[in-house]
Formats: sequence, structure tokens, C-alpha cells
Amino acid sequence: MKKIALSVALAGALVSGVFAEANKQTGCGLGSYLIDQEGLVWYVLQYTTNNSSGTQTFGISSGTLGCKEAKLVMDSRVQEFVASNMDALSKEIAQGKGESLDTLVELLNVADKKAFKVALQENYNKLYTSKDAEMADVLDNVAQL
Repeated sequence: MKKIALSVALAGALVSGVFAEANKQTGCGLGSYLIDQEGLVWYVLQYTTNNSSGTQTFGISSGTLGCKEAKLVMDSRVQEFVASNMDALSKEIAQGKGESLDTLVELLNVADKKAFKVALQENYNKLYTSKDAEMADVLDNVAQL
């Protein structure tokens, strides 16, 4: 009887995780869903759980666990990279240079890298439409350039 109750509770937690909202600080995944606390220690636990358990990758690929799937079908490595580096990319796109931006351009297999970086920088406000922009929105906006 205890096994059945535990199974039902676990299944309920996993199913409700499909409808979870992503944490703006640590991204989406099981850690952000299960650990519903704020503060540096909690954010570290959320981030560690999201990335070490592989649930962020699953959530990004499937659009579950609080992750929003991009409209443009891209390599999951691009989605994971952008989701994990939103702050650095925002700063580097605004500056038009940086290691994270270089990595994004490589992952997207852009032929004219310099022109693409300039286009991203010139269209920064179209890419990041709000301070709470999400990975899927940014990638969709990049695809429209």
C-alpha cells in the first residue's frame, strides 16, 4: 500500500511539473520546479539540480518542466547554450563582442560571423523585448533577423 501511495505522489509531482513556471534566475528544470525558494543557496541548488539531473535538457527539448520551446527548430545544443548563458549573451550582444557571443555564432553555423554579430547588436531591442526575456523568445527573434 505504501508503494502505491508513493508511486501516485511521485507521478502527481512529475505530471504537475509539466505545467511549472521557469525560474528567471536558474532556468527551467526539475530543480526549479521542486525547490520553490528564493535566495542564493536555493538558486545554487536549483541550478545544480537542473543541470546535473539532465532535466533542463529534457525540459528544453520537450517544452516541459517550465521550459518554453522555441518556434524555430534548432539544435538542442543551441537552446541549452542560450538558456544557460542568457545574461552573458545579453551583455555581449549589446557590446557586439564576447566569448559567449562567439560560441553562439559558431553553434548557429553562420557564414558571415562579423555581419551577423553587427546585426544582433543593432537589433538588440528586438531580440530582448523585455528584461525577463526567455530563451525561446530570444531564439525566435534571432531567427527573424
